[in-house]
Amino acid sequence: MARFCSLFSSSSGNCTYIGSSSDGILIDAGVSAKRIKQALTDRQLDPSTLRAIFVTHEHVDHIRGIRVLASQFNVPVYATAGTLRGMDEAGVLNGKFPYDEIPESGLACGDLFIKPFQTPHDSNESCGYRITLPDGRKAAVATDIGHMTNEIMNNLVGCELVMLESNHDVGMLQNGMYPYYLKRRILSDTGHLSNEACSTAAAQLIERGTTRLFLGHLSTENNIPELAYQTSLAAIGETGARIGSDYLLTVNPKENYEDIVRF
Repeated sequence: MARFCSLFSSSSGNCTYIGSSSDGILIDAGVSAKRIKQALTDRQLDPSTLRAIFVTHEHVDHIRGIRVLASQFNVPVYATAGTLRGMDEAGVLNGKFPYDEIPESGLACGDLFIKPFQTPHDSNESCGYRITLPDGRKAAVATDIGHMTNEIMNNLVGCELVMLESNHDVGMLQNGMYPYYLKRRILSDTGHLSNEACSTAAAQLIERGTTRLFLGHLSTENNIPELAYQTSLAAIGETGARIGSDYLLTVNPKENYEDIVRF
């Protein structure tokens, strides 16, 4: 049975657990190692059994806990070449844990297979990940994406479970307190995905077979969970899909206190 849990999800820290009955990985470790270890043990997951940490990009809200966590448990870390370079420049790769570039074709990690796909974000070489589980089902994580691309959509289609960015409401951002340069960055094609853009992709995914959709990386200042939820719910509803019977829709909280989702 597959297991999924967004442990932390926001602009201040991100960390997602995905596993099978025997193997598990983290995607990003953007809060302290102490908080990640506690979140795992609260769910009866032993951090020492993690097979690997896969990093989407080198921004601090995705790598904050890696140096301590990977060093303490000797967990291998995988990322694109550009992300590894950024992590090295940030002093994360301290030689106390193994790390390597993930091949474009993907790699096996225990009984999971993890494949990266490119994402447009203002970082060195960001990516999302598509995970194939032992029974052939697939899950994917795609956040920190300035706009949807064919490559992203092609990797999300066919996944039973998808975690997709729904970062901001455009109106809230434009009328909010952020300085102009930051608003421009977030709204750019290498910034973050809005509720509206997310909802369009969400509707397409549900139409094409996704049954569990998680909205992630919400901005604390420029979004409201209910607004993100209702925006995607309305778009999906136009396809005729019925929530509860055809699909499930969940907004990831900033810090998740719920149990692991099994699917």
